[in-house]
Formats: sequence, C-alpha cells, structure tokens
Amino acid sequence: MSSSSLNHTATMADKETMVPDAERRRALIGSAVGSTIEWYDYFLYGTMSSIIFAKQFFPSDNALVSQMLSLATFALAFLIRPIGGVIFSHIGDRIGRKKTLAMTLSMMGLSTVLMGLLPNYAQIGILAPILLTVLRLLQGLALGGEWGGGVLLAVEYSPRKRRGFYGAVPQTGAVLGLALGNIITSLLSASMSEEAFLSWGWRIPFVGSIVLVMVGMWIRNAVGETPSFKKIQASRSSAPIPIKQTLQFHWREVLIAIGAKVVETSTFFLYATFTISYMMDHGFARATILNIVLICALIAFPCMLFFGHLSDKIGRKKVFIGGSIAFMLWIFPYFWLLDQKSVWAAALAVGVGLGIIWSSYGAMIGTLLAEAFPPDIRYTGMSLGYQIGAALVGGPMPLIATALIAYYSGSYVPVVIFLVLCALVSIVAVGVARDRSGLPLDE
Repeated sequence: MSSSSLNHTATMADKETMVPDAERRRALIGSAVGSTIEWYDYFLYGTMSSIIFAKQFFPSDNALVSQMLSLATFALAFLIRPIGGVIFSHIGDRIGRKKTLAMTLSMMGLSTVLMGLLPNYAQIGILAPILLTVLRLLQGLALGGEWGGGVLLAVEYSPRKRRGFYGAVPQTGAVLGLALGNIITSLLSASMSEEAFLSWGWRIPFVGSIVLVMVGMWIRNAVGETPSFKKIQASRSSAPIPIKQTLQFHWREVLIAIGAKVVETSTFFLYATFTISYMMDHGFARATILNIVLICALIAFPCMLFFGHLSDKIGRKKVFIGGSIAFMLWIFPYFWLLDQKSVWAAALAVGVGLGIIWSSYGAMIGTLLAEAFPPDIRYTGMSLGYQIGAALVGGPMPLIATALIAYYSGSYVPVVIFLVLCALVSIVAVGVARDRSGLPLDE
C-alpha cells in the first residue's frame, strides 16, 4: 500500500474517532425516537382509514365507495410528500438537519392532534372530510421532510464500517410506529364497547400523540448537528439551490432512488394498510388483525437491525436484491394463506412477509440512498427520490389493490402481478446502482 493510501486511511480513522461514542448514541436514539413518533402519527391515519374514517367522514350507501374514498385521502398525502421533501430538504441542506427536524416533528404532531378533535360528517357535513383531508396533507408535508433528516441524523454520525446498521435504526421507526399505533388501538378496542370506540374512543390515540411529540422534541434537542453538515458549514460549500444542483448533476441517482423505493413502499402498505381491510372483508375480527400486524411489526424490528448489520458485511445491493426476489416468491403463498381464513395461517403470511422479507430491503433503503449523494445536496437528493417513489406507488397501493380485486370479482391475482412488477423495477434500479458499502461517506 502506498504512503498516500496509508495517510488517507489514517485521516479517515482520525475523523471517525473525533466523534465521541456518547454523541453517536444520542444521535442514534434521537433518530429512532423521532422517526417512531412521526411514523406513529402517519400510520395511525392508515389504520383508522380502514376501520373508522370510511363510516364517519365519508358516509355512503355503498360501503365500497366509502372505503375507497377513505383510502384515497390516505393516498393523497403521498402526492404532497415530494413537495414537503423539497421544501424541508432545502432547509436541511442550507440551514441544518437539526432545525429542520424540529419543524417537521412539530407540524406532524399538531396535525395529528387536530384530527382527533375534528367533528365528523354527521356533525358538520361536507366540511368534515375537507378538513380531514387538509390535515392529512399537512402530515404528508411533514413526513416528506422528516424522513431524510431522520436517516441522516443516524447515517452521518455513523462509523464507516457500521453505516448499514446505523441507517437501519431510523428505518425501524416505521415498524415501531406501526406497532405503537396498533397497541394503543387494540387496547382501546378491548377496554370499551364497540359503540364507544366508534363514537369517541378512536380519537384518543390522535390527541394523545402530543405527549409523544414533546418527548421526541426533548430527546432531539440534546443532539447537535451532524459531522457532515458541520464540514459543509466550515468549508462554506453548501449548494445555493440544492434542488437545482440535484436535478442538473444527480438526476440519475434520483431515478435510481425512485426505482429502489417502489418495492419497499408498495409492499409495506400491502402489509400495514391493505391487509387490514382485506382480512376484515374475509371475516377476521378487527382486534385479531391489529394484533397480528402488531406482533409481526415487532418481529421486524430485530430483523431490520440484523439485515443492516449484514449489509455492512456483504454489501447493500446483495441484501436488497435478495429480499426483493424473496418477496416475489412469497406473494402468491401470502394471499393463499390469508384466504384460508385461519388466524395462524394469516399470522404466518404477515410474519414472513412483513417481519422478515420486507425487513431486508426496508432496512437498506435509507443507507442506500444516503450513500448515493454528496453531503451538500444529500438531504434533497435522497428525499426527492424516496418521496416521489412513495407518491407513485406507496400511497395509491391500498386503493389500487382494492380496485383491482373489486374489478376482477375478488381475485387477488392482478394484485400479485402488480406487486411482482414493482419488485422487478426495484431490482433493476438497485442493480445498476453503485454499491458504496464501506467507502467514505463524504469523500
């Protein structure tokens, strides 16, 4: 090895040791807690859109029409997420990750609390679904900016050889937020009558999120700016207009990010949202469904950490593509098991699908995208690709699946074909990407 190579390696090692371990841990905890709270607020709407909002905010003589209107508002927020990504990532690349995350967490919390206080259609008529939709759009704006900052809080603080593991931690916020929402909803369902839950009990998880937001703000306040952003500030090398530079010089990476997101987002909302309504239509009790999704989400937590660690050993691309192929092999058995109308069969279907297979590429997406962009436009580039991918496929997925099954007389085969195509898109996108596992993040 040449002396210049040795010097470069030593320099990188010195930069890593400059960040105290205690500071890394605070950043990792702040990233995980904030991400969990944001996703809890966001997914709570998805859960309630399947069991509450159709009847209370979108009443109709046709139950299918009510359900699809409710799912449409769920999908609508995904269309606004790229806008939130552009707005808040501009702030994040120009002013800092920490300040941006405070803004997004506050916006998400306020929107969620107001949902819990909103009168329904019977009380204020057409104004109810309009206001609910506006609040949902605000949630979309907030999450559009939160995700990238939350991932960067972990990845930009990470040691080079553990970047995959660190990047997986904020991604676990998705399953932990989903689990937290299901725990609270299940406890409320079990502790009160059906009438009470449908009347006012469903509001408690929304209003109570204010406590979680305050805790998240307190924890994140103890975390400083990331080392990568501090370097940008010190060298005064921030991009004047990050979105312009991203689209002009890094459009290929944005397209790869969009493609990579397709399988992750479509399959997550298959498990987290569409499966709830699908199982209810097949005679499963609401509490049973929520408990199955809850347990499987908790299974996903250690699996995501494992796959993050594995990617540090064998590379991100191998883990991501391997998981995508496994999904294509599992999707037919998944629906077949659900159609057996057995609790154990359904638990096996969701457990393998969400708990294990989704975890493999779900754990990768944050680190994979962060490594694709330079630090001065990293927040913007990864957020843009991620949120556009979510808007194209993730949000509409429950609506698309519901419409396909209704059009094809209850057959799930068209849904399977749609999801297999999503997986193929992501395999191609990640296949042409450069694997930067183990390489310096900012050089």
